[in-house]
Amino acid sequence: MKLTRSAIMLLGLTTLPSMASTTEKSINTPQVLPKVIFFDVNETLLDLDNVAKSVTQALEGRDDLVNSWFTTMLHYSLVSNAIGEYHHFGDIGVAALQLVAKQNGIALSQSEANQAIQAPFRDLQPHLDVIKGLKQLQAQGIKLVTLTNSSDAGIESQLKNAHLTQYFDDSLTVQHLQVFKPDLRVYRWALEQMQVEADEAMLIAAHTWDIAGAAKVGMQTGFIQRPGQYQFALAEKADYVAADLIKLSEQVLANQP
Repeated sequence: MKLTRSAIMLLGLTTLPSMASTTEKSINTPQVLPKVIFFDVNETLLDLDNVAKSVTQALEGRDDLVNSWFTTMLHYSLVSNAIGEYHHFGDIGVAALQLVAKQNGIALSQSEANQAIQAPFRDLQPHLDVIKGLKQLQAQGIKLVTLTNSSDAGIESQLKNAHLTQYFDDSLTVQHLQVFKPDLRVYRWALEQMQVEADEAMLIAAHTWDIAGAAKVGMQTGFIQRPGQYQFALAEKADYVAADLIKLSEQVLANQP
């Protein structure tokens, strides 16, 4: 799914108000090949175009509202963090879609919103570069782990349907902490689960707010610049940046940002 630049900026302003002011590492200078690489999944590895098409159909063909739905979903995940209340990310997506529909005079029941989101999200296909990129990293003995805002059942279905399960050593979700990325507790918990130091781990994502959270706790970071995705000017820049996972994995293995 291609988000507009204004939507990306909104995400940055909403989620990262002080990320550039202080950090647990002064300069992101990778010195070692990571032992563990954590991956965001939606949009980073999996193509969201089918979800965008389904949401557009639910909103009576209003493809201009897809960005509004996506930013509303992320906004209310952060509201949940702030007030200490947890809902599955998919449920937030359904409620966000109903809200956007109401705001635009579109009749949409909870059942219709659920149908528009839940099934498409679990049946996404990987970007064309993903499998080769994962194989390149896997061949070097690096442990590959997904780290997502999804539920356990959700990520299991996604990886199975995308035929990616065999490339990952483990899958971690926020269901166990009941807070969403980019809350720093998520990244610290992931490091503890994999028993690895922050500077020996990396997060690869296509979202600048996810990159900023990982960088804040001292992890190495790799940004896949999917179409419509840009780094936020006030956040710490990613250590590695590339247009796809193949190029990014080559940079990481060569230790040449």
